[in-house]
Amino acid sequence: MTKTLRLVLGDQLNSQHFWFTTPDPSLTYLMMEMRQETDYVTHHIQKVVGFFLSMRNFAKDLQEQGHQVRYLTLDDPQNLQDLSAQIHQLVKSEEFKRFEYLLPDEYRLDEQLRACCGTLGIHCEAVDTEHFLTSRGFLQQLFVGKKTYLMETFYREMRKKYTVLMDGKDPIAGQWNFDQDNRKALKDKSLLKNPRLHPKQVHHITQMLEASGVKCIGNLDPDNFYWPTSREESLEVLHYFCEELLANFGNYQDALTTWDPYLFHSRLSFSLNSKMLSPLEVIQAVEAYWREYQKEVGLAQVEGFIRQILGWREYMRGIYWAKMPEFARLNYFGHERKLPNWFWTGKTKMNCLHQSITQSLDLAYAHHIQRLMVTGNFTLLAGIHPDEVDRWYLGIYIDAIEWVEITNTRGMSQFADGGIVGTKPYVSSANYIKKQGNYCSSCAYQAEKKTGTDACPFNSLYWHFHARNRELLEKNPRIGMVYRTWDKMSNQQELVDQAEYYLEHLEEL
Repeated sequence: MTKTLRLVLGDQLNSQHFWFTTPDPSLTYLMMEMRQETDYVTHHIQKVVGFFLSMRNFAKDLQEQGHQVRYLTLDDPQNLQDLSAQIHQLVKSEEFKRFEYLLPDEYRLDEQLRACCGTLGIHCEAVDTEHFLTSRGFLQQLFVGKKTYLMETFYREMRKKYTVLMDGKDPIAGQWNFDQDNRKALKDKSLLKNPRLHPKQVHHITQMLEASGVKCIGNLDPDNFYWPTSREESLEVLHYFCEELLANFGNYQDALTTWDPYLFHSRLSFSLNSKMLSPLEVIQAVEAYWREYQKEVGLAQVEGFIRQILGWREYMRGIYWAKMPEFARLNYFGHERKLPNWFWTGKTKMNCLHQSITQSLDLAYAHHIQRLMVTGNFTLLAGIHPDEVDRWYLGIYIDAIEWVEITNTRGMSQFADGGIVGTKPYVSSANYIKKQGNYCSSCAYQAEKKTGTDACPFNSLYWHFHARNRELLEKNPRIGMVYRTWDKMSNQQELVDQAEYYLEHLEEL
């Protein structure tokens, strides 16, 4: 057999891949902890630790199965800290005749590996990761000739393609989407469950990061790192979700509360995005559990969860590969403001933002409504530059990899793409946040007040956003009512003045 070097990146930990079926002495698997990856954005300490620990566990499993693995820790003297340089050095020094890599999910790494292969001077081949349910170009092909990509159309196509929650050619119960049933506020604390955690000590990694001078954000107790970092732990979290959380997931997936950071969310996004779990096995496990326990678990709970993975996750990846690299430069509203410093500390008087940001710094986690309708809502209303918002989201969350982060942030959250991902900007006044939970009950600002010293900033910023962007938004059929309401309001100038004061004093909010 030809002496071959195979590259496995940190988010390609798919032990079910055909590569790993049978050990072969002619194959060497290369895995690296690199400053290239720790430094391209400032990451949460838990994100770096999570990936490094998962990579080490994966490499150990491969070695125990008889595979040859070249693993370079961040502090290895032979680590060149650059992907291309390391590949070149190993190919030359150890005389590999062939180089293979799994297709990366980030555009920058895809470009880097293409360029690297062009200068290696040996045969190179890219192989699919066998993770996603669609190819890179599937979404673009599905909507060829169309101006917009509708997620619901894509989702229904995926349901049919994989026979998920289907009754022949029709959706079970005759309904595709139960989104209207997925918006309840949590009012009964007794429903909450403790999450399935896997505490472990990570001093060896945190000490290495500190000694290496890696700059991170966020907090971590080295004696208690809780995220799953192996396939076995990830499967345990999946089973726990089905057995303990699924029955209430759909009802309260949009709830905002100080009672618990996780609610009924699965905490599977890191396991999925690092590929320790596959989306299809998660979907099938959830559907199988529902079919067995339909009396305890309603269809709306299951459909709401499956839609996030079979629909939204695959849809976002399709958008990424259809629109990059131009997507990363889109700024539809021309926003230019800097992110307030309190996004890095959580020290703001706005309780919804304080809770969501502090939780993110402590746990490297926030659920989708915290990300979309609290932090994302504020940054869009405040006119923060999408680059600033992208860097924050990409760095702070353990599950944030560019293909899924930038489409959710610059697209869905900030509408910087002008409507490729979402049909309208997702913004709200304080009323939505108050309706979804208890954040407003202990805030320095009053959710009901639109003007005055203690008026919630979301209220005036909401109207200011629509007023200043009227030319860009007025013709959107989903926003017309907002402008009809605005035109009837007698306190327009007061709202504009209030918002402009807040915009000039963002650091003090």
